[in-house]
Amino acid sequence: QVQLVESGGGSVQAGGSLRLSCTASGYTYGTYCMGWFRQAPGKEREGIVVIDTDDRRTYANSVKGRFTISKDNAKNTLYLQMNSLKPEDTAMYYCAAEPRVVLGRCREPFTYWGQGTQVTVSS
Repeated sequence: QVQLVESGGGSVQAGGSLRLSCTASGYTYGTYCMGWFRQAPGKEREGIVVIDTDDRRTYANSVKGRFTISKDNAKNTLYLQMNSLKPEDTAMYYCAAEPRVVLGRCREPFTYWGQGTQVTVSS
């Protein structure tokens, strides 16, 4: 059974940094697409960054240059380093995994999701 567990959320002032972690189990790590998504109250879920099985990274324009995805295959852990945080980054952040890749692209919506971790940025 695939399980994803996020951690690292919290409250921070604008301009600050946080690092989110997502520990995965139940599948061969590195064989799935993985990504970070977020959802603010009253808004649709937004894809932040996806890393595919060839390690290609695709960032949303809203976080490009501020957020960085990385992974430690030995620890089965995905990270999201968030710098220069803004109040509009406030949301619940989710880690997700997807086994389906079609024509080199990760299929959406992703199949497996963590429980989420809250990030709150105050001005």
